[in-house]
Amino acid sequence: MNIDSKTLVSISEANQNFSRVCRIVDQYGSAVVLKNNTPRYLIIEFNQADEMHEASDEAVLSASQQIMKRNHRVYEELAK
Repeated sequence: MNIDSKTLVSISEANQNFSRVCRIVDQYGSAVVLKNNTPRYLIIEFNQADEMHEASDEAVLSASQQIMKRNHRVYEELAK
């Protein structure tokens, strides 16, 4: 995941100035809260949450094909 440096906020700043975090989310679509100088939390708009949980048909098909290629011997044995 690429992180824009403009969306980074320390956890102490987020605690003291949450409205700034909300403005960052409004402007850039997300904010990354740092804990001990490492990305720890991702804040997104509520309506984006559903989109993040749904895998596209192409992604599911691609993952299925990779699993089938990796385990083709097992599938052949099961087909007997």
